[in-house]
Amino acid sequence: MINLKIITSTTRPGRKGIAIAKWITDLAVSDPGYQAELLDLGAINLPLMDEPNHPRLQQYQHEHTKRWSAKINEADAFIIVLAEYNFSFPAPIKNALDYLYHEWKYKPVSFVSYGGVSGGLRSVQMLKQVVTTLNMVPVLESVTIPMFSNFLDDQDTFNPNELISKSAQVMLQELKTWSDSLKQLREKKKS
Repeated sequence: MINLKIITSTTRPGRKGIAIAKWITDLAVSDPGYQAELLDLGAINLPLMDEPNHPRLQQYQHEHTKRWSAKINEADAFIIVLAEYNFSFPAPIKNALDYLYHEWKYKPVSFVSYGGVSGGLRSVQMLKQVVTTLNMVPVLESVTIPMFSNFLDDQDTFNPNELISKSAQVMLQELKTWSDSLKQLREKKKS
């Protein structure tokens, strides 16, 4: 079973992306190949990077970093539910990534992006540069949700159309393929 962590990208009060994160988490949980967990950066509340040592050293001083490290270390794969702020990714996801180094290595990552007309595509393209620097493997298959607010009901529940749902299924299947391959690589690197 693949340990999948789904990470939000925003912490803003009133944010709507949490509805999309809950939807993709529920979809992954319904797949028997995944053990999925939603990591809500709004609830985790990591401060702006406050570790005195470089993350490569893994000499963490703060409990919040040690908890974040343990949570990310146990993962086999990631989905980042990514908003777009001013043609780029939100600061909280960059901060969360920068806290760690080794914990991200040789693990696949997919994106569920959302926004206006572009559906968060610019944000994804920019964040791919960051995740590859951490030796993560961005999976080509992703979910792009333009005009995402059209899919939210009065209770802020996300209700995808058929195309979005199909894209998510394809992404989850491809993430399994990469996860299995990269798990073998990580085990080989340990020995």
